Amino acid sequence: MLKALFRVKPVAPAGHIDAGEPFEGSLDGESSLKRTLTAKHLVLLGVGAVIGAGIFVLTGQAAANHAGPAIMLSFVIAGFACAMAGLCYAEFASMMPVSGSAYSYSYATLGEAVAWFIGWCLVLEYLFASSTVAVGWSGYLVSFLTGTLGMPFPEQLAIAPITWANGGFVATDGIINLPAVLIVAAVSGLCYVGITQSAFVNSIIVAIKVVVIAAFLGFGIQYVDPANWTPFIPENTGPGQFGMDGVFRAATIVFFAYIGFDAVSTAAGEAKNPQRDMPKGILGSLAICTVIYIAVCAVLTGMTHYTLLGTAKPVATALEEVLKADPGASVGWLKTAVEIGAIAGLSSVILVMLMAQPRIFYSMAKDGLMPKIFGKVHPKFHTPYVGTIIVGVLACLLAGFMPLSVLGELVSMGTLLAFATVCLGVLVLRFTRPDLNRPFRVPMFWLICPVGVLACLFLFLQSFMEHWQIFVAWTVLGQLIYFAYGFRNSKLRQKA
Repeated sequence: MLKALFRVKPVAPAGHIDAGEPFEGSLDGESSLKRTLTAKHLVLLGVGAVIGAGIFVLTGQAAANHAGPAIMLSFVIAGFACAMAGLCYAEFASMMPVSGSAYSYSYATLGEAVAWFIGWCLVLEYLFASSTVAVGWSGYLVSFLTGTLGMPFPEQLAIAPITWANGGFVATDGIINLPAVLIVAAVSGLCYVGITQSAFVNSIIVAIKVVVIAAFLGFGIQYVDPANWTPFIPENTGPGQFGMDGVFRAATIVFFAYIGFDAVSTAAGEAKNPQRDMPKGILGSLAICTVIYIAVCAVLTGMTHYTLLGTAKPVATALEEVLKADPGASVGWLKTAVEIGAIAGLSSVILVMLMAQPRIFYSMAKDGLMPKIFGKVHPKFHTPYVGTIIVGVLACLLAGFMPLSVLGELVSMGTLLAFATVCLGVLVLRFTRPDLNRPFRVPMFWLICPVGVLACLFLFLQSFMEHWQIFVAWTVLGQLIYFAYGFRNSKLRQKA
């Protein structure tokens, strides 16, 4: 049995793929996802997933509660870990241009049991992330409707019926977070229709929010007060609260923002030329997003003292504080633009997350680890439509009824484990299959791969120490599903 658990999926050298040509990416030698994405699409998908929740929500929370102005340093730390993992993702994605992301990579290197565990972590990552961001999207929309447009919106229809307080669930006055449910339903419908349409809409959204962020940086820098950056690293006041301990804690929280790099790799099965385009998509989006994050954090904490940024809309809050201090400041229009940009930006994050999760299920179903229904591809739209519907329904329920605070850090934990596994997988495959064609190779793999593993696991432990009960429960549930269904129906085990 132990041998079966760690049996690896055969890896064949990847041939050159042009648009429209089939690729044998699954165990039974078939893949019917439509190849339509270029390097530009992939970069925009990465930027679409990354530039959103991190800037518009998480930067303020992490700065106010953990890092202070040193949130910039937290993004450098998180960006370093992502750079290590991004290089490893680029090698895997160019070598194995198939859907499935870290799940497919770990199946080919570390065995079926590890692949299932990582696939289950990716469910935690994508499904919960789309719901988490939908709740944030709802907050910005309601703020825009009530504050900017003066339109009333019932509070009971904008918050979940339960919240997390004092270590347990507590009832609220809310009925359902209706806007969050509606945005998930709308985006799920878009993903159902097709990847090309989804990428086109995402390109428009990315353009809008990048313009808004550029405007914030350009106009906001005029109101920066260097005194707000002192002290750069506030004195430690407790575990994970300021000091370097808080900087590392904040780095774990903002890692939520880097999910997009994994999402890019899940689209490898639909890239026109994955050997050339996947490294460009992953590393290009990594470089762009890290620079943007650090710049925004610098302006944000320079405009407003970090203690005032612990809101769900820190960028808008910073502009509000400028207006309070100087009513004549010409940033009122920018606040409205930021709200619109946040609504668009968070929409694109939801889009990429809901595109990615059904494709994880698709790959797992093709390998027999999930029911066959998840592997069905729509005859007209060429999308994993059944998985898209199921994921959409589950995400609607989570977004409508679960509190934001319970989901956020669990997403970061799933992301960090997936990243660590990919770094380890590249290292293992360099020794076990040195003959494979690698259009992109990690430079100094003997150093970058181990450093990537250690960096990701170090950040993972920052959250695990506080939320270990929830994560262990999620892992146990996944193992029960695997041994009840996946282990018995594994195509790799049946062919052995």
